[in-house]
Amino acid sequence: MNTKLFVGNLSYNLTEPDMEKMFGEHGKVISVAIPTDRESGRKRGFAFVEMETAAEAEAAIQGLNGKSVDGRQLAVNLSKPKTRSF
Repeated sequence: MNTKLFVGNLSYNLTEPDMEKMFGEHGKVISVAIPTDRESGRKRGFAFVEMETAAEAEAAIQGLNGKSVDGRQLAVNLSKPKTRSF
């Protein structure tokens, strides 16, 4: 099972350390990435969080999906591999 999570509907105020702390309550966090817009540098409102095990990833989904954080309801699910478009 994939251990990389997609986290949508993020507040623009959240930082990587905030995300690591929040997801760390459900297991060991391997990495956190919050993409930014190339031109403006502004956060794009989503993140990718990689957990150590599939069980920890599932625990994070169960614990955080739908949770209100900084006034926004998180959408947490397994990340799907990027598909190439031609």
